[in-house]
Amino acid sequence: MASSLGALLEIESSSRVASPPAAVRKDKQGAAQAPSDYELNDLARPPTGPSSPTPSELENRLPTPNETEEVMAAEWALDRTAVSWKTKWRLLSACLMNFGNGMNDSAPGALIPYIEKYYGIGYAVVSLVFVTNALGFILAAPLTYTIEQKLGRAKSYAFALSLLAASYIVITCQPPFPVVVTCFFFMGFGMALGLALNNVYCANLANATTALGCFHGAYGIGGTIAPLFATAMVSAGIRWSFFYTITLAVSITNLAYSAWAFYNFENESEVEPQMALRPTASRRTQDGEPMTRAQVLRKSLQDRTTLLGALFIFAYQGAEVSVSGWVVSFLISYRHGDPSRVGYVSAGFWAGITVGRFVLTHPASKLGEKISVVMMVAGAVAFQLLTWLIPNVIGEAVTVAILGLLLGAVYPCATAVFTKLLPRNMHISSLSIVNALGSSGGAVSPFFTGILAQKVGTMVLHPICIGLYGVMATSWLLLPKISKRSE
Repeated sequence: MASSLGALLEIESSSRVASPPAAVRKDKQGAAQAPSDYELNDLARPPTGPSSPTPSELENRLPTPNETEEVMAAEWALDRTAVSWKTKWRLLSACLMNFGNGMNDSAPGALIPYIEKYYGIGYAVVSLVFVTNALGFILAAPLTYTIEQKLGRAKSYAFALSLLAASYIVITCQPPFPVVVTCFFFMGFGMALGLALNNVYCANLANATTALGCFHGAYGIGGTIAPLFATAMVSAGIRWSFFYTITLAVSITNLAYSAWAFYNFENESEVEPQMALRPTASRRTQDGEPMTRAQVLRKSLQDRTTLLGALFIFAYQGAEVSVSGWVVSFLISYRHGDPSRVGYVSAGFWAGITVGRFVLTHPASKLGEKISVVMMVAGAVAFQLLTWLIPNVIGEAVTVAILGLLLGAVYPCATAVFTKLLPRNMHISSLSIVNALGSSGGAVSPFFTGILAQKVGTMVLHPICIGLYGVMATSWLLLPKISKRSE
């Protein structure tokens, strides 16, 4: 009996039980695949305790070459259940910061005639505020990644908003014009830093195009409100520089709120629903070593998408800021508009941009961002021509608003496409370059328009903008095709 029982117990050896053969899975085509290094029970383990992965660790984790669809589905399910209340507050914080950026960018269009009068300067000299603002953006491009790594997300926002607040305080005191120009440089640096980080954050959220539409729509709201306030204030006899007390209050509020919303962002144990937090092999070199900051920056500068994207945004912001900054002067000079009234045309342009970003971005994502941008650029050319040719202020105010509507959704759609084409580890560095060169377009074009306006008149605004739309269309069509990620 004992021998028979012993024989039964020895049917399976202990070694075979301890080390069963690896299970072989098959994909939809029936091809056998090696088992994944990630098991569902590992993915489902609640992120508690000191061993919980941080967002940075998740970014650096490499997937197996044949990671199965079941595991990927489990990752998505985990992300869906990990949506935290802080994600919503962080998106709101990003939108509020861009709201302040919109106020900052649209105000000069309504204030330029009064700045010229106060300082006794012409179009070419007052255009220096656009140039130094762009220089701040350009300087911030190579430094954004380093600042974010050194200070962390919350402190980086605090630093950027502190620069804005300090600049607004100085401008409110109505200093000599060279000091005003210097303040616009620091404003550009602060805006570029926050814009790059917020673009990356929103572009990697689930349903990125809609998130970017809200983010850039907030910019349009700020751009709409600022000319209304500025025109009303200066028309009532209030000193032009006092407008910047409003932007000062906005920047201080954003400083406090962003510090709270993004506090401990890097060390959050919970996984935010961001695509950028998924495993990707693109942040390592061919020999398996992590890429250094210099390597990431160099790779970004050599990337075709980064360069074409920078050219596209250069032309886009050049046209946007030129219309916003000079259409009021054009209406005063060529349509004999009342300065206290035509300042509201700039607000109509920004209102169109706002509506476009909230209303058109979602349909554009359904139709396809690439074809949608081509259609909107073609429409922008048509309405720019109408703005040039219609001989009355009311008609031009309507066409300028529709022009803003068409241009509004272009920026969020373009950013969504860039993030799909770029490797995820290059998002911050590449989008910083795109934003920097884009804002330099927002300075070069208005400055060039101002110089020519000094010689031949502000009607040069329209042919310059039409040429910029041509550059946008060309660079857009040269972008690579979007392919599905295998990461």
